[in-house]
Amino acid sequence: MALKAAAMPGLSGSVSFELGARVSKDLGLSAMDMPSFSGSRLQVKGGNKATLLMARAAQGVRSMATDVPSAWPGRAVAEEVKTRSGPKPISLIGSTGSIGTQTLDIVAENPEKFKIVALAAGSNVTLLAEQIRTFRPSLVSVRDASSVSTLKEALAGMDTLPEIMVGDEGIVEVARHPEAVTVVTGIVGCVGLKPTVAAIEAGKDIALANKETLIAGGPYVLPLAQKHGIKILPADSEHSAIFQCIQGLPEGGLRRIVLTASGGAFRDWPVEKLKEVKVADALKHPNWSMGRKITVDSATLMNKGLEVIEAHYLFGADYDDIDIVVHPQSIIHSMVETQDSSVIAQLGWPDMRLPILYTMSWPERIHCSEKTWPRLDFFKMGNLTFMKPDHTKYPSMALSYSAGRAGGTMTGVLSAANEKAVELFLEERIGYLDIVKLIEMTCAKHREELVVKPSLEEILHYDGWAREYALQLVESGSFRPAIVV
Repeated sequence: MALKAAAMPGLSGSVSFELGARVSKDLGLSAMDMPSFSGSRLQVKGGNKATLLMARAAQGVRSMATDVPSAWPGRAVAEEVKTRSGPKPISLIGSTGSIGTQTLDIVAENPEKFKIVALAAGSNVTLLAEQIRTFRPSLVSVRDASSVSTLKEALAGMDTLPEIMVGDEGIVEVARHPEAVTVVTGIVGCVGLKPTVAAIEAGKDIALANKETLIAGGPYVLPLAQKHGIKILPADSEHSAIFQCIQGLPEGGLRRIVLTASGGAFRDWPVEKLKEVKVADALKHPNWSMGRKITVDSATLMNKGLEVIEAHYLFGADYDDIDIVVHPQSIIHSMVETQDSSVIAQLGWPDMRLPILYTMSWPERIHCSEKTWPRLDFFKMGNLTFMKPDHTKYPSMALSYSAGRAGGTMTGVLSAANEKAVELFLEERIGYLDIVKLIEMTCAKHREELVVKPSLEEILHYDGWAREYALQLVESGSFRPAIVV
């Protein structure tokens, strides 16, 4: 089956019944008992039921227009690869976080290829000051006005100080800095949406490391990117792998996307033991060194469910044509299958710097030293193995596919509810098995107000709503957590 343009029939009221029984299977949440949200399951066996489905699906939907252009709907090949005469100017949002510091490592090693013109950071003023001294940006932004005086003190003695801005206004100005060619969005959460939109409107290409840009904002951001003719280049290892694999494919040549997953901390645990999980257990990732939140997402496999949604928006792939496979070694970062059944994979050591580098340098390939960028040693790498993911162990997969098919604001609600649920788990206010249950209850409630073609304001509104609703479920006592002591 050829991959179609990105469209989300789900709950839009424009369901195509040509998929027949497959739709019923795909929308079901059979991996666990989710009575409310799994009510969106399509059981198409007769005309009356189809009519009933349409009536239920349309409840609360304010727009029927669902077509969203994918980031790369056709050929992913540059017409002509030109080497820049000087370093590419980069704006970096989230400079003191994991993505930001790795981006700056790349810039430091390749000063002839990249230069930093603007930085936006949170509250880590000490690290930001070091970055300013090293990279000499003309503009920086900090989260709070209270940090400005501290930052200026830390920069004492510099011959030229950058312009310092604060808050939302500052981060937006960093994103649309007039000199920047590419903006690296390393910030976490929906706070990254406004600066990304500002960068797109200013004609900047996006090196995308902010998941919410597409998971929550896809229905709004992608038409905007198409309008302004900008490129959205994925910095996640999985989506970068897919992007690298499709370089040069003719239009219509892509058949299937295969996302690889490590399986997380509980890959080798029996399902029955998951009720005993403690926070410390969930933070033991077998391969990657990551932050606490993403490590828990890897344990639940919610990170892979969210990546399915991103792949749908990035590459225009139908959800039927995006698969997940557990690959314990994390050497193959993802694969694509072409129409003639060939499979193309991208391999490398688990290192986020490579996908970040490729988003910054595309369509060029930059030489990297073996000292800081170890080359893949096939003998050291050893065997590569694969396993089918267990839907009982990882119910987040079925929930993510269902939310993706619903489309609109549902995917943003899924992501925001997950963020709140993981936060509550890390605070030991809910148990590990409660995470997906809490997300499912939030998504089920949101069906009443689903907006298929949301504005930016509606996307941000429902992001906040999902977090508040998930918290209220726990604090009101209507959700009874199972906490392991």
